[in-house]
Amino acid sequence: LKVSFEEAVSSTPRLQVGSTTLDGHMNDTAGEHWQFYATDLEPDRSYRLALVSNGGRSLCEPWDLRTFPSITSRPERLRILFFTCAGGVSGSYDGIGVRQGFLPANIRNRLLRRALSFQPDAAVANGDHMYWDLHQWRGDEDGALSRNGELSNFDFSSLVLGTNNETALKAAAGPQIVPVYGVDFRSTPVFFIQDDHDHWENDAASDKIVNFPIPWFQLQLARTTQQLYYPEFLADSQRPMGLPWSTSTVRGDLSESFGTLRYGRLAEVLLYDVRRTLSLAGPTAVFVDGQVERWLLDRTRSSDVTHVVHAPSNPLGWTAGKWGEWYPDILDRDTGQLTTAIEKPYWQEGWLRQHDRLAQAFAEHPDRAGLVISGDLHAIGVGRMQRTGQVNLAARPLTTVLSGPIGTRREGFPSNVRGVGATPPDHIDLEESVSPIEDHGFTLVDFLPDRIVLRQFKWDAETQPLDAIDRMEAFYTTEINVSD
Repeated sequence: LKVSFEEAVSSTPRLQVGSTTLDGHMNDTAGEHWQFYATDLEPDRSYRLALVSNGGRSLCEPWDLRTFPSITSRPERLRILFFTCAGGVSGSYDGIGVRQGFLPANIRNRLLRRALSFQPDAAVANGDHMYWDLHQWRGDEDGALSRNGELSNFDFSSLVLGTNNETALKAAAGPQIVPVYGVDFRSTPVFFIQDDHDHWENDAASDKIVNFPIPWFQLQLARTTQQLYYPEFLADSQRPMGLPWSTSTVRGDLSESFGTLRYGRLAEVLLYDVRRTLSLAGPTAVFVDGQVERWLLDRTRSSDVTHVVHAPSNPLGWTAGKWGEWYPDILDRDTGQLTTAIEKPYWQEGWLRQHDRLAQAFAEHPDRAGLVISGDLHAIGVGRMQRTGQVNLAARPLTTVLSGPIGTRREGFPSNVRGVGATPPDHIDLEESVSPIEDHGFTLVDFLPDRIVLRQFKWDAETQPLDAIDRMEAFYTTEINVSD
């Protein structure tokens, strides 16, 4: 559990978990950010939690939190909330169709509170928790410091914590994260996956700058942002501890980039950041490290859990012509259409080969409906992948989902920033049930022993009043049977 205080705490705060009291571990150097690590908790049990000062004074109202069932249990139901792109510096909203910049933090919080009203057991926040790219990636100044980069005035040769860089990081990241979540999720575990903007850059490449693999200083900013504001992934017995960016410390076995949401034998959601281990090796290039891929393949083919879901930070099934995608499609400015007839500079063939290996693993399981729920792309959508390259999925189509963005500014939707909306790439055959919609929204997924029920929600800031958020109901519902 991580907590941020409005003011520095002079003495170590404590967390009461049932009858146990834990001392906090300071995550920054000023005493504003703390974390607690509890062990030996019983599965499938509700605990009463209380945050208190070193002297025992209550720091907030107590709350309840329930642990997940043991991995050998057989729960009958699990509901997970999925969303993406909740970051951004608060803009303005003056009513229907009148807004500038990212949605204000209070409106993003309102969207999430509506999602919480459906009582999910957990949430997956898939990437782009903040936007503060340090370099420009378009126009004549491509590769130069961005306005945000100049404003932060980072010392790229210095450490992050204990320097002016720490103050600048908090000033940039804190207002994009803290008010969006507040304390609303303290009884609902949230799994945060990092994506490109969480590494303080956009996934862009040109003759002047290639933003990934991420340079060392931005990597330290990304790691520190995670350390301060959102938890790393806890260990899972089915996930090797030797995967990249995994550590064993006094605070437990943690992974920064690759996680598991395991709920008994009912469901296992594989969470992975495709940016951290991205390589530029042509036909052998990968988005995720080879050992991570092996873990993903093994778990996808496993038989000890009913539903296995992939939650990558980069979407399978659609392209917006961006550089850092699985697919080679790029926008033809003359036709306004995506094409593979034009080479996409700096794109790597190996990324697509890895994509097809992952899809093949779904095709090989005889008793499971394949499901991928992605982040990054600013849209809501559902499709059934029938083929990818030489991999035939027609017998058991792979359902792929765009979970829906929470904070996207009008200029950030693909059709505006890139001149084309999210589109199925040439490499695959995709039957779209919900063609990508550029609205704010989220996805709720119910996992049951014999099926998955998927519901999608949307709110259009251009045509709907603000209070419509509080009445949102699913605009699309579908069931995926295990036998599909």
